[in-house]
This record gives sequence, C-alpha cells and structure tokens, in this order.
Amino acid sequence: MTAPVADPVAAPVAAAAPVGASLDRHVARRAVLRLAKGVGGALLSVAVICGVWQLLVKGFDLDPFLTRGPLDVWNYLTDPANTAERALLREASQVTAVDAFLGLIGGAVAALVTAIAFALWRSVEQTLLPIAMALRAVPLVAMTPLIALIFGRGLLAVTVIAGIVTFFPVLVNVSLALRSVPKSSVDLMRAYGASPFATLFRVQLPGALPALFAALRVAAPLALVGALLAEWLATGKGLGYLMLAAVTTFELDRMWTGVTIVTVASIVLYTLISVIEQLTLARYAPEQAR
Repeated sequence: MTAPVADPVAAPVAAAAPVGASLDRHVARRAVLRLAKGVGGALLSVAVICGVWQLLVKGFDLDPFLTRGPLDVWNYLTDPANTAERALLREASQVTAVDAFLGLIGGAVAALVTAIAFALWRSVEQTLLPIAMALRAVPLVAMTPLIALIFGRGLLAVTVIAGIVTFFPVLVNVSLALRSVPKSSVDLMRAYGASPFATLFRVQLPGALPALFAALRVAAPLALVGALLAEWLATGKGLGYLMLAAVTTFELDRMWTGVTIVTVASIVLYTLISVIEQLTLARYAPEQAR
C-alpha cells in the first residue's frame, strides 16, 4: 500500500490562508487603534480649548454682555426653548459644510494636477508658478467681490473662493515633495526603461503622500475660512452670513455658538484627514506610516 503523495501546490496555499487572515485582522486592528487614537486626540483638543476659553473669560473678568464661555454656549444649545435656534444653526452648518468640502476637494484636485504638470514639464512650472504666486499675494478679501462678479453669487463662487485658499498650500507642498524623491530611485526607474509617467506614479507620488496629507491638514481649516468669507461677502447663506447678521443685531449667543461650531469642525476635519492619512500610508507607503 503506497503512502499518499502531498500536493506541492495545495500545501503552500493552505499555509498561506491563515497567514492572510492573520494579516487582515492585524490591519483591521491597527485601523481601529488609529481611529480611536484620532477620536481621543480630537476630544482632548476640544477639552483643552474649552478649558482655556473658560479660564480666559473668568480670569480676565470679561464683559458678560459681549463674551460667552463654553458653558454658556452649551446651555444655549441644550435649552429646550431654543429649538428654532438649533434648527437655524443646523441648516447654516450644513450649507457651510458643503461649501467647505467642495472648496477643499476642488482646490486639492486642481493643486495636485498642477503639481504633476510641474513635475513632468518644467516649462509649465516656469510659466505658471510666478502667476500663481502673484495671485497668492492678492488678499482674498479683495478678490472675493471680483470672483462673485465673474462666477455669480451661488455655489460656484463659494467653491472657487474656498478652493483658492486650499490650492496654494497643497501645490507648494506636493511640488516640493515630488522633487525631493531620492535621485537613486528615479535613476533606477530610468535604468529599467520606465517612462516619466511610470516614474511619477510608481515612485514620486507614493513618496509625496505624506506631504499631500500634511497640506490637506493645513488646508481643511482654511477651506472653512474661505467658505465663511464667501458666505459673508457673496452668497448671504451659511454660518458666515449668520454670524455676521448675529453681530449686527447683537444676538451674541448665536454668534459665539457659530464660532464654536466652526472651531470644532476644524478639529474634526484635521482628525479625519489624519486617520485617512495613516490608513492610506499603511496601504501604499507602509515605511512612512507612523
């Protein structure tokens, strides 16, 4: 009676299955830990800001008619009599969130495409970069009426204004990162006959991911500021206009609540981008993930 012969292909596959499942569980566990760490950091940041804010209000004995502390804002939001106010703030916050999100995405995509063009064709960089820097020197407040005149007073104008403040930090950081890739890696790709596009997408862009996410963390709060500015000067909608109207009518509880919403939203955006960064780097550039 002959002994059964082991299948040389089935054995490695069977051994690889539990290894693959173990790696999947490890990746999922790391993702959950990163998410928990990000949420914890965001909550800690909010707690620190609220603590310092309350100390400043009480420690300097600021005028209670003009200033509000975090406890005042909390009581205002949770007061059962302020149902209409909560609905008004929620609707304005939704408008501002859409405006800032579209501005952030539009500005980041435009900046990434421009940075790629700079990396592939130096003549494009030499032509467009001075123009971009000249436009960046013009204050956004001065440009907003002109942008509203060209693009109207709707969503497109808000997207352009919020996208402008997002565009420049992403462009500068990604352009520098694409040029900072080790020359030995680029030379190796050229030695294997890779095209400039292959070198860009296989070497330069993965190496620029940390710079891209760092720029997005900076640009996300700026996109909120740009959206607020556009709502204030162009559209007459959202939290930007609501806070301006609240100041002129001395509805200071509403104004301070709007400021609090914007601050918390900036922290949440920063944390969300940080979590996405770690998950992306773990997938595409694990040596650069923290």
